[in-house]
Amino acid sequence: MPLSPSIALPPRLKRAADSVHAILRTALDLALPPLCPACRAPVDGKGLCPACWSKLSFITRPYCERLGIPFVYDPGPGILSMEAIANPPAYHRARAAVRFDEVSRALVHALKYGDRLDLAPMMGRWMSQAGRELLAEADALVAVPLHWRRLWARRFNQSAMLAGTISADSAVPVAATALKRVKATVQQVGLTRTERAANVQGAFRVPDEGKAAVVGRRLVLVDDVLTSGATVEGCARALLRAGAANVDVLIFARVADPVRTSI
Repeated sequence: MPLSPSIALPPRLKRAADSVHAILRTALDLALPPLCPACRAPVDGKGLCPACWSKLSFITRPYCERLGIPFVYDPGPGILSMEAIANPPAYHRARAAVRFDEVSRALVHALKYGDRLDLAPMMGRWMSQAGRELLAEADALVAVPLHWRRLWARRFNQSAMLAGTISADSAVPVAATALKRVKATVQQVGLTRTERAANVQGAFRVPDEGKAAVVGRRLVLVDDVLTSGATVEGCARALLRAGAANVDVLIFARVADPVRTSI
């Protein structure tokens, strides 16, 4: 008859079990050393190798206060990019941890398609640092949802995993039922900006059970990558139509041209 899981091992047996576990873990690390998630080079512990770390481009000020797009020089406080002025988004502010480049793309793909769920805490902590000012004013986090078919195929929502880490770091709760993807859109990769906007049109809705978490609240929308911004724009519009007081956006990586001008 197996032991009940509620029965604790005697101290001597527990110490022996811990020792065996440590030996097996050491043997496994020696046989299968941890690899850099970006280039697959062996690393000491978790995280990136020195070469990939040096290539990672974190986004810091100066940047557009509305879109979070980095500037090549400091134009002064509160300056907006021409994009923000010409085509202001529905959301209030966007912040991203890093530029979307070779290294950050590898991290996103490893998390999303390579089952490297262990990367979510590291990526989420970088996002928490990038979005400190947004999180300080937020009532709740909302992860960009997947359609149920894609969630079933992938088994997890990478944006929800990132939101969980950010919530643990910031103490801002996750409103898990606030937003629903009601339309099974095609992958955005390869689509033009116009096609991306059409693809997600009408794709998001605040369900009846999520309205209490939205109405009158300041929300931070969480996603992994921002390219054209069509997805977060669609999400923000749905949340604002449902009565959200404010919607900000917090992204792991965003596309940012090397040269940006300001007004």
